[in-house]
Amino acid sequence: MARFTDEDRERIRKELTEAGHKLFAQFGFDRTRVSDITEEVGIGTSTFYQFFDSKEQLYLVVLVSERDQLFEELKTVVGEVETPQAEAEMILRTTLNQVRTNPLIRRLFVEGEIRRIDEQLDGTNYDDATSTGGDNDTGTTSEDYSDNKPDTAAEADFRVLPQPEAWVAHDDVRIDDPDIIRGLLRSLLFVTQAQNTPIVLNETYDEVEEALIDTVITGLFADESMSSTV
Repeated sequence: MARFTDEDRERIRKELTEAGHKLFAQFGFDRTRVSDITEEVGIGTSTFYQFFDSKEQLYLVVLVSERDQLFEELKTVVGEVETPQAEAEMILRTTLNQVRTNPLIRRLFVEGEIRRIDEQLDGTNYDDATSTGGDNDTGTTSEDYSDNKPDTAAEADFRVLPQPEAWVAHDDVRIDDPDIIRGLLRSLLFVTQAQNTPIVLNETYDEVEEALIDTVITGLFADESMSSTV
């Protein structure tokens, strides 16, 4: 077994993650082989398993990295607006755009890939995964990289977004349950599945999505007007 310095391990793991990101986005999980990833990095296939226990584990790391980047973007756009309605609108618009343009985000939130992969890893239960590195964190890949498996429990319904609690606390929305609000916002992402299908004509999709955003956000915040221009 090849031995690497700490610097080499950090570099190779980063390169494997970047190669995985590129290939998973282009070809999807099933059509991407470990040998494709290692060939991209220039290492042997057996060396891959010094860094990740499986292709599934690398895919999970890539998906959660995409999720974290999305939530960082959401924090930025929310910080640029002043009202709860504008916050909800920007969260929805930003996420819809990502789902339409980023295949990994689409697979993450719409196709439920993260749950399927997570449940394949050593009997991991999706709902029990935590980010604390405690007893429920089952994602070890090697002695030196015991924290490779990130938290996935908060992904599915936007529980990591704190805004709905604030909206409810200040009576700014008609719905008094933050989890219902998050579920509503997430369910709207599935409208992207209708694009380029007989369900919604391609030439009308943009108008349909815009009308959906306007109807839901205006109804959720009945006393405010839409805040952004499109």
